[in-house]
This record gives sequence, structure tokens and C-alpha cells, in this order.
Amino acid sequence: MVLVRSSSVAEQTQWLHVLIDVALDVSEESATFWSAALGWPLGEPWPGLPEFRSFVPPQGDSYIHQQIGDHGPRIHFDLEVADRGSADRLVKLGAAVTGQFEGWCPMRSPGGLPFCLVDREEHARPPAQRFAGNRSRLVQICIDSPPTLHDQEVAFWRAATGWRWREGDQNEFAGKLYPPTGSSVQLLFQRLGSDDPATAVRAHIDLGADDVEAETARLVELGGERLGPGRGWIVLRDPVGMVFCVTGNSPDAP
Repeated sequence: MVLVRSSSVAEQTQWLHVLIDVALDVSEESATFWSAALGWPLGEPWPGLPEFRSFVPPQGDSYIHQQIGDHGPRIHFDLEVADRGSADRLVKLGAAVTGQFEGWCPMRSPGGLPFCLVDREEHARPPAQRFAGNRSRLVQICIDSPPTLHDQEVAFWRAATGWRWREGDQNEFAGKLYPPTGSSVQLLFQRLGSDDPATAVRAHIDLGADDVEAETARLVELGGERLGPGRGWIVLRDPVGMVFCVTGNSPDAP
């Protein structure tokens, strides 16, 4: 990754890339579902990096990608930054560098969530897709933390991004980080319950829809499984086992 100046991550982090990590044996099934769910076809493998492919929107720039590897199904995300000083600053905040590659720097948050730093570019956010009168778009990453790791993880991402913070329900949702208008996704923070055996922080994706029930019905027809309702959202599982949500967030957010 060619990064030369040192400046605040808060000044740089505006665009997040969402990566759906899957094993090779389920990659086509996952791609088929998410291509239909998003309304974006899956593009060709990246030159020199055949394990990566991007879901390509009809308008705007892609921010949702598939990565094939020995992990998943899971979600991780990439933060675009302008310089190498960003990694150094995040290490001081409690993150760890886990590798070094040409073009990106893999890291791990204090609670164990994998993410990467990648070079910053200019982007145009894709509009919401319309499906039979209902619009939807992937608008949010929810960071799910075990209780013992929750406060530290929230503090890290607030400092790391510098985005606008809105306090939430401390019993479950700590709050939300809002990027600059026109960015790809926002970040929601959830404290996992005592019935969840997780020992590290993980993430899931949320689709924002004009009509939550209509969008859920569409996704079930595509092969998703409805798991249950929440307060303004519905939990589903995709055909290869990845849990995600349909929410009442505006598909035009953030």
C-alpha cells in the first residue's frame, strides 16, 4: 500500500467497502443470492487477485465485494485512508496489524474484528434499487460485541473514524456512527446478549428498505430464511448460513 503522509484517520475515512467472505464450495451459491438481493450482477475476478469479485451497480461505484477464502461466511470491511500514518494511529488506539500486502493493510480491532485499510479514491454512491415498487440498499454494518468487549470496541471505532455519533439504547444498541453524506454505509453498535457464545467481535450487514415486510418476502423468495422480528428490523439467514437483517433505515442513508 503506497501511503506517504501522516494525518488524522478522522479526516480521511469516508468510504467503507463491505466484503462478504465465503469458502470456495459455497461461493457461487452466495454470489447468486446476493446478486439477486442487491440487484447488482457479480463482476469478473479482480486482475491478479482472482479471489475477489465486485457486485456491480447499474449506477455509481461498487462498495460490496465477494472474497473467497478459508473463512466465513462472515462480513469484514475495508476503510479507505490516504496515508500510512493511519495504520500507526489505529495501532495506538488498540488495533493490531495482521499482514501487509500491496494495496491493503489487514488489521484487527481491539475486540478481534478483522478489517483492512485501503487506498482512498473518489466515489459516487449507488442509488437504492427498486423492486416491485419497494426500494432497498445495503446501508449499514452492525458491529456485534460480547458484553466484556463492547465498550472498548465502541470507543475504538468512535476514535478511529471521527464520525458523528448518536447515542442509542444502552441495553442493546450503544449508538450509531454517521459518515459524511454520500458515503457508502453507516456503523451501528450492538451489545450481544448473554445467550450468545461469541468471544470476539463480529459484524453483520443491514439492508435498508422502504417496506421491511415486502423486502423480507422478496428475499425469502430468493432463498433467504426468515429467523425472526426485532424492533424495526427482521433477521434473516442467506442460503449459505450468513445472518443479516432488513431494517427500516432509509435506503438513501447515510
